[in-house]
Amino acid sequence: MSATAFDLTGKRILVTGANTGIGQGIALAIGRAGGAVIGVGRSSMAETEAAMAALGAGFQSYACDLADHRAAQAMLDRAWAASGPLDGLVNNAGIIRRQDAVDFSEQDWDEVMDINLKSLFFLSQAFARRLLAEERQGRIVNIASVLSFQGGIRVASYTASKHGVVGLTRLLACEWAARNINVNAIAPGYIETNNTAALRADPERRTQILNRIPAGRWGDPADIGDAAVFLLAPASRYVHGATLPVDGGWLAR
Repeated sequence: MSATAFDLTGKRILVTGANTGIGQGIALAIGRAGGAVIGVGRSSMAETEAAMAALGAGFQSYACDLADHRAAQAMLDRAWAASGPLDGLVNNAGIIRRQDAVDFSEQDWDEVMDINLKSLFFLSQAFARRLLAEERQGRIVNIASVLSFQGGIRVASYTASKHGVVGLTRLLACEWAARNINVNAIAPGYIETNNTAALRADPERRTQILNRIPAGRWGDPADIGDAAVFLLAPASRYVHGATLPVDGGWLAR
């Protein structure tokens, strides 16, 4: 297969939560592959924008509260209208709440579900409607988790939402594969991001986790970014409904 199978030159990809962590790693990987990124989230994208500029890659940012799925759909419509069609969508934005299941609050449940699952579905829906109306090809990459396949501890809504991400990925792939829309997911393992800061700060949990990872290290956001490029690029043209673990071997243990 030629190197162009992994080339994103001329492609415009919307990445939610691109300001830091995995989202930033995905944005930079897209930039290295020649693509342009529309970064979306509540926080400043200045750091990602500067890093993309250093690569000579195109980057635009849109402020949006992704917990409001109607606002998220309107944002996608604005981005499409302002600078042309989008070729890909990466549903990366996510939050986590930690508490024993017997003490878990309805607010913590709803806040996680709204961003991790509800917004992901309706943003994908808005994107697909645009593609189908214009008979365009497109790619959707959802960020799942190793907790899409495991229970975890003290993260009830996060685990439920990430199980849901895998289910929706499969469902949307079944509905849209024949319409030239590839829908796949990545299941990151334990990556050095804000979401895992509490675990890495706990000496006991950090040791337990590292001892289980066959690769012997925490993942880097770039590890997820390179996997995302594969799922956004022509190289994965016959990949539909898959969830790719990028976990240092965690699930194989």
